[in-house]
Amino acid sequence: MANGVQTVRKERPALGVLLVTHYTKILELLRPDAVHVLVDGRVVESGGPELADRLEAEGYESWRR
Repeated sequence: MANGVQTVRKERPALGVLLVTHYTKILELLRPDAVHVLVDGRVVESGGPELADRLEAEGYESWRR
């Protein structure tokens, strides 16, 4: 899947891609421009690729209620 997304992004650089995942390996293959943390359908934090790294290191517990 990652290869397919990378191919399409190269062919159509203006194309936006929305990827929803809990699988952090895909974030290593497709380095995100922006990362959003959703809890109960609401965005509770946004950031760049460093937020994905933080999620991998710390988990989601700090955002749970």
